Amino acid sequence: MIRAGKYTSNVHETITIEESRPYNTAKRLLDITGALIGLILLLPLFFVVALCIKLEDPKGPILFKQIRVGKNGKEFNMYKFRSMVSNAEKLLEQLLEKNETTGAMFKMKNDPRVTKIGRFIRKTSIDELPQLWNVLKGDMSLVGPRPPLPNEVEQYTDYDRQRLLVVPGCTGLWQVSGRSNIGFEEMVELDLKYITERNIRYDFKLIVKTFLLLLFGDKGAY
Repeated sequence: MIRAGKYTSNVHETITIEESRPYNTAKRLLDITGALIGLILLLPLFFVVALCIKLEDPKGPILFKQIRVGKNGKEFNMYKFRSMVSNAEKLLEQLLEKNETTGAMFKMKNDPRVTKIGRFIRKTSIDELPQLWNVLKGDMSLVGPRPPLPNEVEQYTDYDRQRLLVVPGCTGLWQVSGRSNIGFEEMVELDLKYITERNIRYDFKLIVKTFLLLLFGDKGAY
């Protein structure tokens, strides 16, 4: 279990974070308000996406539930619209050698497990929208580091594990800076930069930038 504070590394410097009650309170209010408004306004879109997923693959579920690691190493179920075939997890072992990113992540631009509707909702980041429910529950925030998989965390160095000092987010500095085109080490640096510099104005800026990417397309998403 990870505790808030410092972590040591033989290669990188450690970071120090200061807990601010006013910021944490304002951030939680922003999360609840934003998630509620988003879920209400996006209900028609959710219905259309759910229908398209079922029409393409009637046997699979609409939502994809996956265990992720949050603040202080606490695990939770993260929700997405399903963008892959039903047996995607079983097929992963056959594709590991084709990994196109570095470090403790798996990314493949032309992943054969992704469905037709899946490619669209991934490119537009629509598949991530059910995470607004995670935000309401408090597992996630609107802004923060990407929540990693448990097997990814097992490969983390002490330096990398500093990503888990704060609540993970639906979007963040990594997500708006190139996403899938950025390697693991650079992702860690971007996340730690956000963690040390975060404030409400910074969060608003990242939310607006994310909204613009959703409108005009995210070239780093696949």
